[in-house]
Amino acid sequence: MSSTVIVLFTQDLRVHDHPALTAALAGGGTVLPLFVIDDRLVDRAARNRNAYLAEALADLRWSLRSRGSDLLLRRGDTSEEVLRAARDHGADTVHVSAGVSRHADLRVRRLRGTGLTVREFPGLTVVPPGEVVPQGGDHYKVFTPYWRAWEASAWRAVERAPGAIPPHGDPAPGELPRSWGERGRGGLAADRVAGGEDAARARLRSWVERGQAEYPDRRDDLAGAATSHLSADLRFGCLSPLEVALAGRERPGHGEFVRQLAWRDFHHQVTAAFPDITRRDYRDRGRQWRHDPDAVAAWRQGRTGVPIVDAGMRQLLREGFMHNRTRMITAAFLTRTLRVHWREGAAHFEDHLVDGDVADNHGNWQWVAGTGNDTRPNRAFNPLRQARRFDPSGDYVRRYVPELVGLPGTRVHTPWREERPPAGYPAPIADPGH
Repeated sequence: MSSTVIVLFTQDLRVHDHPALTAALAGGGTVLPLFVIDDRLVDRAARNRNAYLAEALADLRWSLRSRGSDLLLRRGDTSEEVLRAARDHGADTVHVSAGVSRHADLRVRRLRGTGLTVREFPGLTVVPPGEVVPQGGDHYKVFTPYWRAWEASAWRAVERAPGAIPPHGDPAPGELPRSWGERGRGGLAADRVAGGEDAARARLRSWVERGQAEYPDRRDDLAGAATSHLSADLRFGCLSPLEVALAGRERPGHGEFVRQLAWRDFHHQVTAAFPDITRRDYRDRGRQWRHDPDAVAAWRQGRTGVPIVDAGMRQLLREGFMHNRTRMITAAFLTRTLRVHWREGAAHFEDHLVDGDVADNHGNWQWVAGTGNDTRPNRAFNPLRQARRFDPSGDYVRRYVPELVGLPGTRVHTPWREERPPAGYPAPIADPGH
């Protein structure tokens, strides 16, 4: 048996609670931490995610070097570069965290096709997909019974971060990516969250100590921005979802917050069972979609004339992030009010979100569009009612739509009713409701 094991990092850019890394170190041999930069994927990804990824890789390299090792960086096709590294270092085994996307499945199949032994480990979700299943089925199609099974399941133990990692001795570990904010799709958000495990763990500590207790009462307070903002850290695995689920469990607000992690796991187990979630309706309900490029362009730019929608879309452009409530509002406006296919909206989100995870993004878009796992496929999302309920003071809208800063209170939600509508702001492109 080989004494060298490759740990292929993918969406698990951390050293804390990393089962694949822990198992490799337990073997007592040399461990080769490896990340492969595939330029084809970089050019297809959002610029915001590329910028976060570059920071996360730099942080991971620092963490590994501080423990005596180093991150080996290679460019090219993943399976080819892993095989090359295996030959250079005399390895025949690869450890990788199990993913759920079609790309993750293809990566593992190609690696096994090279003749290498590939071992998959948990680490990208709290409860691994397939660990809890309904009687007579391969995955849960409805969240509530999944939530009950998820809560009752036995979670694995958290793995400690290694104190030391033996050096692998490669004299050319590879250069970190530079200027990645210039590559990829979409714009580069001015207020994007910084990447890396160190920054992510600081955000988690701050959330548990100062934010979690108020979460049950304020999670839909758009102006208060009272959510954790950990989604990008989870998407890149700079935080272990299991550690996040266990953090703050003795503090108020934990139950409501951890339910959101169960939703994340839910979408991952759906995607594992239905990898076509990015392309096909999970449930085909015979929706008739409209082709309306002008309306889609207005929606993307935050120029629909419906302030709550435009505020959400502009937050996305400014931060590479959007509050979950406005994700639902903006998605419903596109798919239910404008009747535009959910794929167009999901693609735009993918081009800008730092946290653009395949399972979560497409699972939520299909849920809102009525083609996914919602048990009420004809659910109504009246944007004006949503605005009055979740942004009653109008502060969220005024923060992101400067044309409307002069309108006080709830008047900001209905600028078309003003005797003199604000200059430069468009009239609604569709009925916003009453």
